[in-house]
Amino acid sequence: MRVTRIATLATVAALSLTVAACGGGDGDGDGGDTGAGSKEFAAGSTMERLNKAQKIIVGTKFDQPGFGLKGLDGKPAGFDVEIGKAIANELGIPEDKIEYIETPSAVREEYIEQNKADIVIATYTINDKRKERIDFAGPYYVAGQHIMVRADDTSITGPDSFKAGDKKVCSAQGSTPAETIKKYLANEGQQLVVFDVYQKCADALASGQVDAVTTDNVILLGFIARNEGKFKLAGEKFTEEPYGIGLKKGDTAFRTFINDALEKFYGDGTYEKAWKDTAGKFDENTPTGPAVNRY
Repeated sequence: MRVTRIATLATVAALSLTVAACGGGDGDGDGGDTGAGSKEFAAGSTMERLNKAQKIIVGTKFDQPGFGLKGLDGKPAGFDVEIGKAIANELGIPEDKIEYIETPSAVREEYIEQNKADIVIATYTINDKRKERIDFAGPYYVAGQHIMVRADDTSITGPDSFKAGDKKVCSAQGSTPAETIKKYLANEGQQLVVFDVYQKCADALASGQVDAVTTDNVILLGFIARNEGKFKLAGEKFTEEPYGIGLKKGDTAFRTFINDALEKFYGDGTYEKAWKDTAGKFDENTPTGPAVNRY
C-alpha cells in the first residue's frame, strides 16, 4: 500500500508540472502574446531595435504651448508629443515606455548625431543646412513665422518695422526664425536677443527688455492664449516653415517607416484628433496633412 501511494503521488506531481509547463494565461511563454511588442520588423533595422528594447527616446520642446509644453506632472504635452506617441504605437511601444528629453533649437542635430534621441519632434523646420547633418521625415505641418508684441503696441506692424534699428526682437538660439529675422535688422548686434528657449523671450517681452518675439505662428498663439490680454500678433505670417521629424542621417528605412506612418495618421483620424486635443485649442482650423517628401 505504501509503494502504491508513493507512485500515485509521483504521478500527480508529474501531471501538475506538465500542466504548469503547458501554462495558462499567467505564464511567460512565447505563445499568445498580442501586446505592444509583438510586431515584427526587418532584422537589423532601427524599427526592430526599438521594438525589442520596448523604449524610444523622443526629443521635443518643453516650453511651447500647443506643441510641446512640460506640465505640472513633469511630462510634455502638445501636438508634437501626440505625433511622437502615434509613431511609438506604430513601433509597438506603449506610451509609458516613451522617454521625452528637452531639445532646444540649438542642440537638436547634436542630440540626434550623438544618439541622445532616437527622433526629434520639436517644431523642427526642414532646411538644406540641417539635412547636411541629419535626415527628416515629413513634413507633418507647415507653420509660418510671425511676430508677437505687447497688446498695447501699435508701432510694430511686421518685420519691416525693425529696419529703422530702434526695436529689439527676441528669438531662440539656433532657430530658423532667428536667422530669418536678421535680414530685416539694421543692427543685428543691438537688435537681436536670443535665448535657449522661447519662454525666456516671452518673459523679456512682458518686462519690456525687448519689443517683440518672433517664431512660428502657432507657437506664438500658444503664448498669447496663456497670457491673456498681454500679447498679440503683429502683421501677417512672412515665411513658410515645414516641420519635420529629425532622425539619424542615412537611415532611409526608418525615414520611410515614419513617412508611411504619417500618411496613415492623415487618413485614419489620428492626425486630426492630435491637433484638436492640443494646438487646435489655439487654432481651430485643423490643417491638412502636407505631402511627405520622400527624398
